[in-house]
Amino acid sequence: MKTLEELLKEGTAVLREAEIEEAGLDAWLLLEYVSGKNRAYYYAHPEEKTDGNTEKIYLELCRKRAAHIPLQHLTHSAWFMGHEFYVDDRVLIPRQDTETLAEEALRLLEGNEEPEILDMCTGSGCLLLSILAECPKARGVGVDISEDALSVAKENAGRLQTGERAVFVKSDLFSGEYFTQNGGKEMQEYDMLISNPPYIPTAEIYKLMDEVRFYDPFSALDGKEDGLYFYRRITEEAAAHLKPGGWLLYEIGCSQGAAVSELMKKVGFGHIKIKKDLAGLDRVVLGQKKTQEIQEEQHV
Repeated sequence: MKTLEELLKEGTAVLREAEIEEAGLDAWLLLEYVSGKNRAYYYAHPEEKTDGNTEKIYLELCRKRAAHIPLQHLTHSAWFMGHEFYVDDRVLIPRQDTETLAEEALRLLEGNEEPEILDMCTGSGCLLLSILAECPKARGVGVDISEDALSVAKENAGRLQTGERAVFVKSDLFSGEYFTQNGGKEMQEYDMLISNPPYIPTAEIYKLMDEVRFYDPFSALDGKEDGLYFYRRITEEAAAHLKPGGWLLYEIGCSQGAAVSELMKKVGFGHIKIKKDLAGLDRVVLGQKKTQEIQEEQHV
């Protein structure tokens, strides 16, 4: 039987040969996942023998990672805003870049003790559920066209103990029954609509790294021909689902800030801003529905 140290070295070698960018780190995380041993234990007991089953499972996972299956799909774990989310190949893996969107949402919600939030294209639910976890009285609705994604989101709601404040709805954006027959109400209005929609132009998807183009759901990536399809569709109807002064926030691709800002401007949003991520790239566009616009609509 191999020791923990020998097993880690073998796993690292497998990943390096496959030119996995962070071979050492990924080999360690897989060993931690399989063995249940943390770094402190490993450094204190590197010569500890592993059992045959641990060795077999570990090396099989390393071979899968060498084939560019994402680490998060192998461990079913991704961290976002300090919370651990379950993920698999049914959903887009939460990215650190998207935390910029969550942070902006939380900033805008300061002072609103009981906000109502609509998360369009919710996927794993990481955006909505992270906000609910930080705002104990907030409530929200997560929308996705994929039943598989909604299953993952519901599991994550249970893990974060936010299930009682989160509703997950299958709908092609605003076309689903939840919006057309919402409890007898003509229209549900929210304090915030937040979305990380598919925004990669179709032709660009085939140029992405293997972990993304082969293993993330294609529908979660595909923003159609120019990458702006979902921004157009959501923006056209967003104002009708927002309270006076409500906010619309998007994650964007780093070259899409001007185009998405213009879409929001055309339908009457104000206070439009582009926010950068930690790498200094445009990452979020936000805008506020004008209260005056609502008043004018009511007098028509």
